[in-house]
Amino acid sequence: MPSDESTDSASWTTRLNNAEAIPDEERYSRQILFPGIGAGGQRRLAAAHVAIIGCGAMGTASASLLARAGIGAITIIDRDFVEPSNLQRQVLFDEDDARLSLPKAEAARRHMLQFNSGVTVQAHIADLVPTNIEELLAPAHILLDATDNFETRYLLNDYAVREGKPWIYSAAISAYAATMNILPTPVETEPQASSPHALLPTACLACIFPKPPSGNVETCDTAGILSTAVNLAASIQVTEALKYLTGQRQLMRRTLLSFDLWNSANGKSGSSLDRAEISADSPRPGCEVCGRRIFTHLLGQNRPHITLCGRNSVQIHEHHRPLDFGVLRARLAAHSEIQDVRSNELLLRFRRGIHTMTLFPDGRAIVQGTTDITIARSLYSRFIGS
Repeated sequence: MPSDESTDSASWTTRLNNAEAIPDEERYSRQILFPGIGAGGQRRLAAAHVAIIGCGAMGTASASLLARAGIGAITIIDRDFVEPSNLQRQVLFDEDDARLSLPKAEAARRHMLQFNSGVTVQAHIADLVPTNIEELLAPAHILLDATDNFETRYLLNDYAVREGKPWIYSAAISAYAATMNILPTPVETEPQASSPHALLPTACLACIFPKPPSGNVETCDTAGILSTAVNLAASIQVTEALKYLTGQRQLMRRTLLSFDLWNSANGKSGSSLDRAEISADSPRPGCEVCGRRIFTHLLGQNRPHITLCGRNSVQIHEHHRPLDFGVLRARLAAHSEIQDVRSNELLLRFRRGIHTMTLFPDGRAIVQGTTDITIARSLYSRFIGS
């Protein structure tokens, strides 16, 4: 596994050597009975650190599975908060979370510790960007993609390839689910797989998708989404992660795997799920990222504002400065058009006409009611400051 030190300042090897007994053996007894994991594998999982980028539908499903499997440390990174429309598919949240508009990362952390207090969960209410990616992801042994946009995925791909850190791409839209393991050239301290071929790098995301999808691209806002598609992709993603974390890289799939859960194969009634695989066994010659090692997204070049999936919203995140919510509430009280001001230690929300603005302590904001960046910036400047 990577030589980066984990959150308790112990390397993977040190943590594993210190795991003299399986923690809570009765809790994991059925998983230990599975020959692919066993007692040794369970000790490895207890010493592992996984980072999940995004805590919506995919992220909550994967986080729940990882915590129940006994992963020792889990980092969750998400920029958004819980709303009622999330409850159809985001399995770690409840109606109280939506009523309080709790940040998703923090709400997930609280619920995970309710069913497994033996794991360490770190919640980061943040947008993953080039300036914080090293700090947030360095301790993890493997990275799980639960994002909703290719801009963040390309950033994740740049970082993982540069650091030799494995990550797992996953996506779900409508009734469609897809996942792919990205295994860069391993670092020297990774446990050796039994097959030399398994140590060779796979294609990276840029090998398969040199450019992001263009044109009329479906989102969960336009095409909807089935929770079953999400849970299928998350289950495959976590299973592949368990293979890696138990030292069985040779068993990991080396394809881009996709399913259509609604439409039967070839349009024939009673057929199996429509399933497709594209080889990702080896890097594409001349790939800009894993071949030429040009990390454009890590440099933050031309990074756009990102609208949020399923939300008539835009994020403002160039104002990295601490906000005093008490001072801000007093300032907003002077504006007669401002309504429904609510705040806690994690966020402040208010409504102005058709727009709702949610602010986080670091100055980041989500403006709902528009996808026009100019309007969002104007509202931010007027009520928060430039």
